[in-house]
Amino acid sequence: MTVSSGALANLSTVLRWSAWLLLLLGVLLSVGAHIRLSSEAPQAAPAPAKAAPTSGEAVGPGGFAALYVAAYVEAGRGTEASLARYFPNMRNISLEAKAGAQQAHQLAAVRVEHVSPGYWSVTVAARVTASPSTEKDDDEEPAKNNDDTEQAGQVLRYFQVPVRSAEGDDGFVATTLPAEVGAPEVGDSVELDYGSPVPGDAKDETAATVARFFSAYLAGAGELDRYLAPRTALRPVSPAPYTQVEVAQLAELGGDYRRNLPASEGARRQLLVDLWAAAPDRQLRPLTYVLTLTARDGRWEIAAVNAAPALTKEK
Repeated sequence: MTVSSGALANLSTVLRWSAWLLLLLGVLLSVGAHIRLSSEAPQAAPAPAKAAPTSGEAVGPGGFAALYVAAYVEAGRGTEASLARYFPNMRNISLEAKAGAQQAHQLAAVRVEHVSPGYWSVTVAARVTASPSTEKDDDEEPAKNNDDTEQAGQVLRYFQVPVRSAEGDDGFVATTLPAEVGAPEVGDSVELDYGSPVPGDAKDETAATVARFFSAYLAGAGELDRYLAPRTALRPVSPAPYTQVEVAQLAELGGDYRRNLPASEGARRQLLVDLWAAAPDRQLRPLTYVLTLTARDGRWEIAAVNAAPALTKEK
């Protein structure tokens, strides 16, 4: 059968358009499938939360060193493993003292010196108490020279501990056993930037306000909020540790304290306040606070209990 050239041209056109339509349909089907799979695919599960570190890993180098010294003081023969968590090389060391011959109390890091990045030298103070003497077994060797082991009572001792960050930022490790050292030197006295103190006077409205504030804050006498400036969030000490509070003296930042200073709207002042507080045992305890006061509606209100007094600026 003879096919005309016009029919061939028409057939070629139809085939060409069919190919384009198939290509376009394939693209549309592919895009549709991708959209459907994306919408149906489950979301990736969130990464599991990192396990909470242990108490030894959660504290800074000072706290870690205090824990290490506590374990070191009380460790002895047969309990070397108790120190390995702080000092990994402890597995190669044997102790000679009797375990529990000493107990450590009231430990605190009193100095933390930065040696290099991730490395510190920590001085820890500890009150060490010797256990009561016990009868020695016949086969027990005499204790090594340790005067404090035989000494009754409690002794304040100091230990220096090198601490570095563990691998992978996973807590801390000690690099050696503790070294017992002498007590750190006492620092020089500091100068505070307050004028001459004056005795508390009930006739001075500011001193009276401060006294009533502390009676509510420390002794639970009355409502605390009535003495606070707006937006000052402060809760009384609870349970109240004292039964009575008295203002011993007051000093003012930057100059001498002025009695009955007018409360000009918006004025501020900072006071250094020394108290006598009577405990339930009727013993008087001295306390010192720093207060910021603001003036509102003709009266002085407590705006803040400051964290620390202001120091005299070096000239």
